[in-house]
Amino acid sequence: MPSLKDLRGRINSVKNTRKITGAMKMVAASKLRRAQSQAEAARPYAERMERVLSALTRSVTGSPTAPRMLVGTGKDQVHLLVAITADRGLAGAFNSQIGRATRNLARRLLTEGKTVKIITVGRKGRDFLRREYPDNLVHEISYAAKKRVEFGDLQELGQRITQMLLAGEFDVCTVIYNRFVSVISQVPTEMQLIPAPLPENEAEKPEGAQAIYEFEPDEETILAKLLPQNLAVQLYRAQLESAAGEQGARMSAMDNATRNAGDMINRLTMSYNRQRQANITKELIEIISGAEAV
Repeated sequence: MPSLKDLRGRINSVKNTRKITGAMKMVAASKLRRAQSQAEAARPYAERMERVLSALTRSVTGSPTAPRMLVGTGKDQVHLLVAITADRGLAGAFNSQIGRATRNLARRLLTEGKTVKIITVGRKGRDFLRREYPDNLVHEISYAAKKRVEFGDLQELGQRITQMLLAGEFDVCTVIYNRFVSVISQVPTEMQLIPAPLPENEAEKPEGAQAIYEFEPDEETILAKLLPQNLAVQLYRAQLESAAGEQGARMSAMDNATRNAGDMINRLTMSYNRQRQANITKELIEIISGAEAV
C-alpha cells in the first residue's frame, strides 16, 4: 500500500497533468474555429471544380489528345497514395485511422497484383506507414515548422505529382484524408485525383443531359491551366479538412483526458483520506492502550 507521501505526490502529479490537458483543450478550441471556417469555405469551390472536370472527362474519354491529368494513362497498374495526417499527436485516433485506411488500401491493391507508391503528408502518417511499407514510401512532407499551411505549399506537392505522372511513374492517384464532420466525428475519406472520376449521378445521365462546354481561347490552353490548378485545389481542400479534423480530435481527446484526470484525483483523494483516517485511528488506539497499561 502506498504511503501518504506517495499519494500526495501522485495527486499533485495528476493535477499538473490536468492543467496541461485543460490548456491544450482551450488552444485546440481556439484553433478549431478558424480551421473549420477555412475547410467549409473551400468545399463549394472544390466540389464545383470537381464536377466540371468530371463532365469534361466524359466528353474527352477515348480522345487521343486527352490530357493525362484528366483521363489518366489508360492503365491501372501503378497506384500513388497520398496520405494526409498531422505532424503532432495527442489527437486520439485521428492519425492512426488514416494510417490504417492507407494500409488497408495498399494491402488490397498489392493483393490484386498492383504496384503501390506512397507519399505521406505529416510525420505521424510517415511513422505509421514506414513500419510496414518502407520500400513503398517515395516522398514525405512535413509542415511542422510552418505556423500555417498555405495554398502554395500544396501547389508544390501538386507539381511533384504532375511531374511523376508525366514521367510515367504512376497510373492512378488517390488521396486519403480525414473529412471534418464535427468535433467528435472525422471520417477517413478516399478521393481519386487522377484520373478524374465520373460521379454516379453523372454516369447515369443520358447523352442528351450532358453539359456542353465551350472553350475560349482553346481547349488545350484552358485545360493546361485548369488541371494543375484543380489538383492543387483538391489537395488544399483535403489539407484544410484534415487540419480542422485534427483540432476537433485533439479538443475531444484533451477534454476526455481532463475528465479522466479529475476522476483519478477524486479516487486518489479518497484513498488518501481513508489511509490518513486509518493512521489516526491506529495512533489513538495505541495511545489508549498505553494509558490503560499504566
